[in-house]
Amino acid sequence: MDKIKRIKELTDILNAASKAYYMDDAEIMSNFEYDKLYDELVLLEKETGTVLANSPTIKVGYEVVSELPKEAHPAPMLSLDKTKDVDALKSWLGDKEGILSWKMDGLTVVLTYENGELFKAVTRGNGEIGEVITANARTFRNIPRSISYKGSLTIRGEAVIKYSDFEKINAEIPDIDSKYKNPRNLCSGSVRQLNSEITAKRNVNFFAFSMVDPDDTSLVDTFMDSCSKRYEYLTSLGFDVVEYKPVNAENIADTVKYFSDKISTNDFPSDGLVLTYEDTKYGRSLGRTAKFPRDSIAFKWQDEEAVTHLREIEWSASRTGLINPVAIFDPVELEGTSVSRASVHNISILKELSLGIGDEITVYKANMIIPQISGNVTKSGPAPIPDSCPVCGGVTEIRKENSSESLYCTNPDCPAKHIKLFTHFVERNAMNIDGISEATLERFVDLGLIHKLPDIYHLSEHREEIIQLEGFGVKSYDNMMNSIEESRKVELPNFIYALGILNVGLSTAKLIAKSFDYDIERIMAADVEELSAIDQVGPMIAKSIRDYFDDTDKAEELKTLLEEVDIMLPDLSNVMNDMEGLTFVITGSLENYTNRDELKAEIEARGGKVAGSVSAKTSYLINNDINSASSKNKKAKSLGVPIISEADYLERFKAN
Repeated sequence: MDKIKRIKELTDILNAASKAYYMDDAEIMSNFEYDKLYDELVLLEKETGTVLANSPTIKVGYEVVSELPKEAHPAPMLSLDKTKDVDALKSWLGDKEGILSWKMDGLTVVLTYENGELFKAVTRGNGEIGEVITANARTFRNIPRSISYKGSLTIRGEAVIKYSDFEKINAEIPDIDSKYKNPRNLCSGSVRQLNSEITAKRNVNFFAFSMVDPDDTSLVDTFMDSCSKRYEYLTSLGFDVVEYKPVNAENIADTVKYFSDKISTNDFPSDGLVLTYEDTKYGRSLGRTAKFPRDSIAFKWQDEEAVTHLREIEWSASRTGLINPVAIFDPVELEGTSVSRASVHNISILKELSLGIGDEITVYKANMIIPQISGNVTKSGPAPIPDSCPVCGGVTEIRKENSSESLYCTNPDCPAKHIKLFTHFVERNAMNIDGISEATLERFVDLGLIHKLPDIYHLSEHREEIIQLEGFGVKSYDNMMNSIEESRKVELPNFIYALGILNVGLSTAKLIAKSFDYDIERIMAADVEELSAIDQVGPMIAKSIRDYFDDTDKAEELKTLLEEVDIMLPDLSNVMNDMEGLTFVITGSLENYTNRDELKAEIEARGGKVAGSVSAKTSYLINNDINSASSKNKKAKSLGVPIISEADYLERFKAN
């Protein structure tokens, strides 16, 4: 087996075994087998001089900087000329041989290696000046930290985040406004982080697409005048290169089709292809224009259009009060999928397209993904603009912002504006209802299925409507309803937290529940003085709680909610209070607990407290990296607060 390929295979196997052992409490291989594979990896890394950034043989040190330094590129990194015509590609190539490869949609990064080690990484920036991101690049999932070539080597490539990782990261963000719009936006923010530990968690991948001529002339003379041989050499050094195919005038059309057929199954974002002359010496001899190099050209997909008829304008409300028009049309096939709706974005576009019901329109998928309306043949509109909100019936108004007109609901109590309350209610530390994302809640509110929190427990009344929704189905519906039913049994602190009372987090909810012996009626009747007497509550939080229960509408909603749920009382018979009087601060990653919340819950269950920052009142700082130079470690040392590892904690406070 190829040694570089084996290095990558061993790295993945060993990392998976480590994750299973330390994070999932599962053993997928014996210690003997792990050590054997680890030794094999060490030997291969020594033989080849290649060490991947995520190799288990190295310990990644993260770096935090106050800003990203700027640096000028030795030569401008020009954009490529573009075409959407395959015949134009064929004409451009002429009788020459070429290499056709993916044009990946991420962030271009330039890597420089000196003496076999990654020396510097700089973003493309504006093409002339980029940002230095060396510490972040060292955490990219698949780049070599060390290579066998010991001269100076500069490699250009694209940093990308795969769709699968993008979806996982977005799924962990509860606020829909905070979710990333696409993998490229996420990648750009990840690569340019000031804290490289954040970059490491984003699973950024690097795909090389070109190499600057090395100073070593013997290397150039050997094979550097061939684009494909450059790719082969980069692969031998341990780099992943963009997928490429050799082409000529005869097979270029078929090769373009080969790539286009793969788009729907690719796990990485792309926005076209790049055609480069195979003979790099010839390519260099052509020079460049003021804007473009002449050795390469980009190919953008020709947007597939279809003609259809507009059947309806659906008005979709959001939490900001904005009401967007959405075009509903007869289903058409585009890029292999059926499409029947497209956002019109605002009133200005609605008027510009003069969209009227029944109009003959042309639609396409931008970048083969996002449905858009490209034109209107009959132009009978514009369609009427509603004077009332589709969700609450409140009065609407047209506002002009940045030269565009948009429609807004003026009702401050519109349910669409309370999406965050619904999202908070279903989150893990509240009612813990899986299968209802913020986007799903927006759709339910938009359709009038949810007006108040108790309506969530009556979604079963709308089964037929829900299973017909795009992205839903019987299985998704059943999973959601099962989770809703399971949430009916809830502990009091989680229920109080789920109500969304101003300034009341889960920790405060636990203190309140414990102080009133887990009796919701006593909590609802408590005055500000009683609530203020609870440790860490105080007058401001006490007033927020009292104001909530004194609000007639909220009190009525709470009464209805209590009829839907069964508040579970904790079993206090075996509760240990051996941590009473102790305050902990937890920082860094954990190995024996799923996350910090799990450890925090254990400490609080045993009478202890968990704070967010180190102070003179802190009893212990838990940090697996005891010797790190983090601000919390420094503060703990200056105050004489003991810093203990997770293992120390388990040893000292092991439950009997």
